[in-house]
Amino acid sequence: MAVTESLINTYTESDALGLARLVKLGEVTPEELVEAAVTCIERLNPELNAVVHKLYDMGREAAASVDHSAPFAGVPFLLKELASLWKGAPFTNSSYYLKNMTAPFDSEATRRIKRAGLILVGKSNAPENGWSISTEPKLYGVTKNPWKEEITAGGSSGGTAAAVAARIVPIGEASDGAGSIRIPASCCGIVGMKPSRGRVTLAPYGDYWYGGAYFLCCTRSVRDTAAYLDALAGTLPGEPYTPPTPDLPWLELSERDTGKLRIGFTVSPPNGTQMDPQVKNAVLATVRELERLGHIVEEYDMTFDADTAWKTYTNMICVQTAATFNQLSGIVGRPVTADDVEPVTWATIDRGRSINGITHSNDIEHIRLLGRELATQLLPYDIFITPTLTQLPRPTGYYDMSEKDIDRYNAKWADSVFAYPFNISGQPAISLPLGWSDEGIPIGIQLVGRYGDEATVLQVSTQLECAMPWKDRRPPMTA
Repeated sequence: MAVTESLINTYTESDALGLARLVKLGEVTPEELVEAAVTCIERLNPELNAVVHKLYDMGREAAASVDHSAPFAGVPFLLKELASLWKGAPFTNSSYYLKNMTAPFDSEATRRIKRAGLILVGKSNAPENGWSISTEPKLYGVTKNPWKEEITAGGSSGGTAAAVAARIVPIGEASDGAGSIRIPASCCGIVGMKPSRGRVTLAPYGDYWYGGAYFLCCTRSVRDTAAYLDALAGTLPGEPYTPPTPDLPWLELSERDTGKLRIGFTVSPPNGTQMDPQVKNAVLATVRELERLGHIVEEYDMTFDADTAWKTYTNMICVQTAATFNQLSGIVGRPVTADDVEPVTWATIDRGRSINGITHSNDIEHIRLLGRELATQLLPYDIFITPTLTQLPRPTGYYDMSEKDIDRYNAKWADSVFAYPFNISGQPAISLPLGWSDEGIPIGIQLVGRYGDEATVLQVSTQLECAMPWKDRRPPMTA
């Protein structure tokens, strides 16, 4: 099938819902959209390295039978190469230990993705086991930031974020255990939302990091994020977290006026570190715009023991990681060794094996209390504003997974002090590309809502998207 530049232009200028609308109107076909995605991947990926598995034949086969009434009918999509299962697709978690594995079945979220009409054309790069806020796995190599190749695209959903920013696809899967949706969205100048704890089922997993891990997407528009949430949201009977669900779709709610809200903000990192002046200015510019829109805005500095929370949370994750690799040994056929994984991953496993059950139980309890304290503290605010990262994106190589000291490595995550607390508290949080550095590098601003209230987060995000638009900003590396 010949792909015209007119088709490429339509493809790259449209968001996911816009493309689905064209399919429903008969103006483009799913087959044409798949070929447009293939063309964009082939043009940009050799330099960008965002797509690590090209699944064009799977996409072409699915395009022939897609339901044209589905919300994302015929829209090309990337699945993150971490945790999610798509039958017949590679399942490596970006690790040599799993490099030959293929998913034997679909996870529940994947079934919902397929019902929504999204078409898989590839899998996006991620750091090994997801434990980095950059995307530089030894197995697949560095994903470049389309705005500036010397800086990180973020992680762990950096492959998806870079691909969406570069307009290879309009939407892709992302997941977040300590900022891994929001941080790459911030680095790459796109939209990245972490929903409320329990909003999207993790099946076949029963739980993941005791509610600290979340799955959703990266997009270029707020409405795509809202529609994707509509497609994926829902728990299964007996699952441990059940956030309240609104009576109307989030897409519809996202377009409604909020009225006057009480909005808090901070430019004081709770770990006592300094904030880049350009980041601070971006937060303050957003706050001024919210005031102009009629909201009541006040400064409030979180009282949160960030350093203790980080140490406790990461130790808890170490135990979970050790348990995960123990389970994987039954699939691989042998136990993992230090030669199978990157040094940070091995150090994480080793630390997890050294922590006894009583200490682990106490860590979980401490995390629960910290999360409750933070959510209660911010309860007076309809929305709370922070930067997504306290600094501009770091150079590639800064988060070096060849580091053998897990404490020294985890200390480098200080820039994410406004990200991981909301993994702990379970509140919904979104990163929007509302700021730009003097060099034109994106600066993400984070909006946090009350537990279960994605609607207000999306409503205010829609307001800001109209007042401070980013739609026409294109990175130098773009389709």
